[in-house]
Amino acid sequence: MEREKLLSELQFKAVRSSGAGGQNVNKVSSKVVLSFDLKNSSALNEEEKALLETNIAARLTTDSVLILNCDEDRSQLKNKEIVTKRFLDILTKGLVVPKKRKATKVPKSVIERRIKQKRNLSITKQTRRKPNLDLTDE
Repeated sequence: MEREKLLSELQFKAVRSSGAGGQNVNKVSSKVVLSFDLKNSSALNEEEKALLETNIAARLTTDSVLILNCDEDRSQLKNKEIVTKRFLDILTKGLVVPKKRKATKVPKSVIERRIKQKRNLSITKQTRRKPNLDLTDE
């Protein structure tokens, strides 16, 4: 992943924001919308594109375009910084390959402890039984 090349491929659009700001909201376009075309990116190789398409599929449009919004701040410049940082975080998390799980054996001590508990429970239940007073055999 070439960070500088990625940042040059980003498209930003400023839109009027909702929320706090008074009359400023109606005049200034402080909300920033970032869009990134994953399929046509030259900064990512095919493996990275495939990995991102599976890992961040919920965030992509049908055309494999990632769209992020930010209207947290009243400043367009700060919103642009925030949305760019968010974009880079999403990409780095999306490119992480999870480790394969190793199946482990059950330790012998655990098996022995379970069998011992079963034996103890069996003995406890046997002592609770009514005694067999069968006097007919004598």
